[in-house]
Amino acid sequence: MKLEQGQKLLFIGDSVTDCERTKPEGEGLFGALGKGYVSFVDGLLQAVYPELGIRVVNKGISGNTVRDLKSRWQEDVISQKPDWLSIMIGINDVWRQYDTPFIKDWHVYLDEYEDTLRNLVMETKPLVKEMVLMTPFYLESNQLDSMRQSMDQYGQAVKRIAEETNCIFVDTQAAFNMVLKDLYAATIAWDRVHPSTAGHMVLARAFLKAIGFDWKRA
Repeated sequence: MKLEQGQKLLFIGDSVTDCERTKPEGEGLFGALGKGYVSFVDGLLQAVYPELGIRVVNKGISGNTVRDLKSRWQEDVISQKPDWLSIMIGINDVWRQYDTPFIKDWHVYLDEYEDTLRNLVMETKPLVKEMVLMTPFYLESNQLDSMRQSMDQYGQAVKRIAEETNCIFVDTQAAFNMVLKDLYAATIAWDRVHPSTAGHMVLARAFLKAIGFDWKRA
């Protein structure tokens, strides 16, 4: 596995990352990491690689766009001095264009999204050991759906940035698409966005697979 002894792994993102984590510092006891994929990643790392002592921190904030991440980047990322950083952002950047179409100030269009995320990654890459870029997703099987098409475009932007900056890339939409072959979308996300426990396990599994987690380790 790519994580090493005593490293600090920080996750940042929106409500899918947040998942009711403790504020302001998302780490510690009593469910501080929230109820989602971040807590599952932490639990599996402790259970399977207890000797590594990986410190996991959750800095997701519900409702955030990449614009919000930029405004809190110094405090919630740089000052935290993580060894590893995982970013999953973009759902609200797209969603606000569809659920609040007349409030243009809330919309983060593709050019701004890609430029902002690229700049944050390039600024931070020299300061950390590794970075993981996870795509946003929309749990809609119909690929011709307008919001699904938009989300796929934002996911492609994440892939471009990962390739340009040599970051680990996690295609969360592809991971969910495998499950959607057998399950109706509302089964794993009633609003197509906020996953059930199974949905969060899909995210955790995709992340761990990308960092070389050994599922057969004794």
